Amino acid sequence: MEHVTQDPDVPAALRYHVERPVYTEGDLETRVLHKKERTPPTVCQRLAEKLRCSSERARSIVFGFLPILTWLPNYPVRQYLFGDLVSGLSTGVMQLPQGLAYALLAAVPPVYGLYSSFYPVLLYTFFGTSRHISIGTFAVISLMIGGVTVREAPDSMFYTQVLNGTNMSTVLDTEARDARRVQLAVALTCLVGIIQLVLGLLRFGFVAIYLTEPLVRGFTTAAAVHVCISQLKYLLGVQTTRFSGPLSAIFSLIAVLKDIASTNVATLIVGLVCIVFLYGVKDLNDRFKKKLPVPIPGEIIVVIVSTGISYGVQLYENYGVEVVGEIPRGLLPPAVPDFSLLPNLVTDSIAIAIVGFSMGISLAKIFALKHGYTVDGNQELIALGVCNLSSSFFHTFAITCSMSRSLVQESTGGNTQIAGLLSSMVVLLVVVAIGFVFKPLPQTVLAAIIMVNLVGMFKQLRDIPALWRTSKIELAIWLVAFVASVLLGLDYGLLVAIGFAIITVIYRTQSPKSIVLGQVPDTGMYYDIEEYEEATECTGIKIFHTNTSIYFANSDHYVSALKEKTGVDPTLLLAARKAQQKVRKWTSENNSPGQTSPQKVRAVVKLDVEMGVTHEVVGKEEPQKNGHVMEAESDSEETHMILDPPGAVHSIILDFGPVNFIDSVGAKAIRSAIKEYAEVDVEVYLAGCSRTLLKDLRRLNFFAGAVTTERVFPSVHDAVLFCQHRLTLPSESQPPRDSQSPSDSQPPGDSQADAEASGTEK
Repeated sequence: MEHVTQDPDVPAALRYHVERPVYTEGDLETRVLHKKERTPPTVCQRLAEKLRCSSERARSIVFGFLPILTWLPNYPVRQYLFGDLVSGLSTGVMQLPQGLAYALLAAVPPVYGLYSSFYPVLLYTFFGTSRHISIGTFAVISLMIGGVTVREAPDSMFYTQVLNGTNMSTVLDTEARDARRVQLAVALTCLVGIIQLVLGLLRFGFVAIYLTEPLVRGFTTAAAVHVCISQLKYLLGVQTTRFSGPLSAIFSLIAVLKDIASTNVATLIVGLVCIVFLYGVKDLNDRFKKKLPVPIPGEIIVVIVSTGISYGVQLYENYGVEVVGEIPRGLLPPAVPDFSLLPNLVTDSIAIAIVGFSMGISLAKIFALKHGYTVDGNQELIALGVCNLSSSFFHTFAITCSMSRSLVQESTGGNTQIAGLLSSMVVLLVVVAIGFVFKPLPQTVLAAIIMVNLVGMFKQLRDIPALWRTSKIELAIWLVAFVASVLLGLDYGLLVAIGFAIITVIYRTQSPKSIVLGQVPDTGMYYDIEEYEEATECTGIKIFHTNTSIYFANSDHYVSALKEKTGVDPTLLLAARKAQQKVRKWTSENNSPGQTSPQKVRAVVKLDVEMGVTHEVVGKEEPQKNGHVMEAESDSEETHMILDPPGAVHSIILDFGPVNFIDSVGAKAIRSAIKEYAEVDVEVYLAGCSRTLLKDLRRLNFFAGAVTTERVFPSVHDAVLFCQHRLTLPSESQPPRDSQSPSDSQPPGDSQADAEASGTEK
């Protein structure tokens, strides 16, 4: 029955008073809750349901695989077209220099960056679910691809002996090297696409959750360090070997510093001027983004101006400034990737596939939340897989979304992927018609574009003080991801970071916070007694709470924390009981009761205190319980005080509310603890178990023998009221809860309700 109290100061809806019997799980199962009768479907029925074909199901599958069909027919031309047009042109202008620049990171000729900025962007328009992200080349992915291509096709493989007059000289065959690296990049992209497509079809879109935000931010910051170091040689105009694998960043930096004396001054000046200009434009765009109709396209301005100056001044011929070189006009015909290269690329492709998807889905979710729509993680995997797999036949390298371009596409008014489609058309126009114009473009300009675009990633270093204040464990994940990725390389660093992140989860479950709960007076609420003044312990009852599940890795710790926090250790109590039995035996054999020496008694009972027993445990059937003598056989008041310290614990309640799951080891540990405490007359009860947890306990045969569902209560308050009611009963009339089966349990509302065991909550 529910009674609503009336209070002129508090609305009636905010107060309640519930009167009901105290329930155990046995009572709930037999008297209160009755399962619905449901016949589980057979395997054949499930298969038939999965394979059932109808027009609606077919339509749903097609629309799910091609999301463009859901929004293109209803595209509001007047409302969206102008914004998408401006956004597409702005993003396309940004795609051009970034495509050329990121090809250098991938260790392939610049034109392949343009190919990678066209085909995938076009395909994502049809298969993607995000309306705002810009698909294409990205620094981190390009760098990971470059590490693979350099490792599999190092410069040392392509040195040839050339006869120069009467002398033999060693010359690097750059054409053969670049052709081999393109083959490797294309094969790697094909495998990345296959992995992403398979994961998407298997509904594995959840894999991105294992890349936590601190891990991703630490990893991308380390990638920015790698990218910056790799571009130093282009900025300075020095010729160094490109390294890959562990410590590659350090080796690359050392190589640049050793050769720094041969810096090309003209190259350095051009690069520094471009960096200053690009950074200034970037700052202006950030400061006045609300006032500017579109961001200032600093990158394309730098590319056009520097190309014109290079052509007019002949920087390559007169000053030795390295330039992009020949860019073939038009698109290359499709070709099948070299599948014989795949066995050596499996590990790298998995890492690139996961990182690429993680970057894409995280940014897609940010824009979806901002603009009020949803993205499908599985479909995003499929979209990226289709983009990479299909585009690999057209000589591209792996792609994902770019944060800088996505922000431009969204901020300039982009509403749908029509903007992405238009940006790909801009790239196509350049490739087909005017690609040759960029032949004199200095490579140091591309290095400057890359470095300035890394500013946002380096700003993630601000996470360190913020995480120090909020979460030391997340800070450790960030630092491990950063240090491991810088030192070991992006592939091994990512594996180490993921492994460490998983270890932190295990650590948290193995080292949870354990507390003892106390009741807030006149309520059914229980809180930490060490933290809140209002929370007071119930007399003789310890309520143990720990915020973790119980399984093989932490079951021993759970039992140890239980004994430590409650102050009741059955092993120590049994030892103290034996010691005090010796006292009784000695006093009965050697002295009369009135002549017992307090000093001798103290010498034996001192064992109790030294072993750490902080609470006495009392029973009702015998004068001697729990290792303590209730009535000392000496008339000495001092002896009585030693043998009968204040405080008594007769019941322990385990709050299982935070427990999500329990395995066989954890179940055995709890059963063993219940039996241990029973030997010293302390009853252990469980409270707050979810229905799923109860199913697990039944499946593990937890409820057997003396441990029955009569020990389990739906709430902590039910358990407390039962323990208090049980203590008031004479020992001969206490209900034999342990031996009682659910079918024999007493009906709710009889003796339980009559003894004020009703849960009154306010």
